[in-house]
Amino acid sequence: MEKWSLMTITVLLALTVRWAVSLGSYSGAGKPPMYGDYEAQRHWQEITYNLPIRQWYFNTSDNNLLYWGLDYPPLTAYHSFVCAYIAKLINPDWVALHTSRGYESQPHKLFMRTTVFVADLLVYIPAVILYCFSLKETSAKKKASTCALCILLYPGLILIDHGHFQYPLSLGLALWAVLCLSHDWDLLGSVAFCLALNYKQMELYHSLPFFCYLLGKCFKKGLKGKGLVLLLKLAGTVLLSFAACWLPFGTDVEQIMQVLRRLFPIDRGLFEACMDKVANIWCSLSVLIKIKNVISPRTQLKLSFAVTFLSLLPACIKLTVQPSLRGFKFALVSCALSFFLFSFQVHEKSILLVSVPVCLIINEIPFMATWFLLVSTFSLLPLLLKDGLLLPYAITTPAFLAVCLASFSILEKTSAEDLQLKAFSLSLKGYMSWFKSFPRIVRSLFLLSLALMGALSVLSAAAPPPQRLPDLFPVAVAVVSCLHFLLFLVYFNVVILWDSKNRGQKKIS
Repeated sequence: MEKWSLMTITVLLALTVRWAVSLGSYSGAGKPPMYGDYEAQRHWQEITYNLPIRQWYFNTSDNNLLYWGLDYPPLTAYHSFVCAYIAKLINPDWVALHTSRGYESQPHKLFMRTTVFVADLLVYIPAVILYCFSLKETSAKKKASTCALCILLYPGLILIDHGHFQYPLSLGLALWAVLCLSHDWDLLGSVAFCLALNYKQMELYHSLPFFCYLLGKCFKKGLKGKGLVLLLKLAGTVLLSFAACWLPFGTDVEQIMQVLRRLFPIDRGLFEACMDKVANIWCSLSVLIKIKNVISPRTQLKLSFAVTFLSLLPACIKLTVQPSLRGFKFALVSCALSFFLFSFQVHEKSILLVSVPVCLIINEIPFMATWFLLVSTFSLLPLLLKDGLLLPYAITTPAFLAVCLASFSILEKTSAEDLQLKAFSLSLKGYMSWFKSFPRIVRSLFLLSLALMGALSVLSAAAPPPQRLPDLFPVAVAVVSCLHFLLFLVYFNVVILWDSKNRGQKKIS
């Protein structure tokens, strides 16, 4: 009972923070002609409610795709339709075809914010709570409410979902999939992840770890017996899940192809989404090398694919050969980070696809997880400033750090063993004597990183940039964040590749 009381307080605090953030401004308010992401979500409700399904993804006189055309999979469209149906009952003007563009009012803002709040409450938050209670380690069980508090107070997700404005459904469904797999409910986990992928195509960032982990389980069980049966069941589950999601579009090949073109608009180029200085390798390199000018769009696509594939290959091979839940969670982080750093058309909000898996291992590596989550929130700073979210950012980020310091004493968890680097350090014995002072070095780098992020945050918010370099601060934030992420990618891959014990994992039989 005490655990549930603490968890109830944790959830109430998390909900209070979310609601407080949602009371501020929202993306694109009063900024025609496109307004912002808030208007995009409202417009999708307008389109899905008023037009037949066959027109949702096509450019017509009633559906100008240049004005926030649908570019997410069918489940997003169905969710928009459900929200629109409720909105129509409250006030038909909110979703009136054509005339509702750029609609802004306090009642409508309250309605839209409430839809996000409800989605969080029904999907994402329950998944976090049940995941924290399902942690196998005794010490972690005692800290279920502590882990949940840190995860639910992660500022990046709160600021984007409830400040900038988007729904947490794809990440919530992915969390449910992880939770199901942790209980060996592989078929339910597959359904949950298929739903996540059919809500947002960016869940492809997590697809390879799911595939490799389940394939590795099939190999372990033997592909001439139980493993083959499991493989066939998984294949059937995935096919049925996708068929159910795409059923309204499945009668027309052209419909399917048009949806796919909307989901993967490769003709926009490598930097289509880099206008806000994304903290990935391509946007950072463009400061020194104008890649768009020296490499053709097709070559950019091939280069991006090759680098992404090579960077995530080691973790995927290790997970397939040695499937374990611990390895699976770390592979989710590593592969998603590879996609963010190297893949095609990355949005700055995509860092949340890395951050949520990092939240899942905060009890195992609290120091590095906290550091990463702080950097990921900092990387969103240009977008947050544009949305008028400086004050929520300035409050929630230090508060999150304080909670992690109090909950996990992270500055005391910097030894090689605490950072899951003991096996790696032993392999370097005799070559790197500085490992003895490793904890002190790591703490110093962390404090230096905090100071740098704090200074850039203050400068970005308060100091006018030089006239000749108007993008100086956003670029500096992107480059500094990118350098952090590259080091984190190396770190997570080292942990994965040198992990031979798979501690705390049930034997797959």
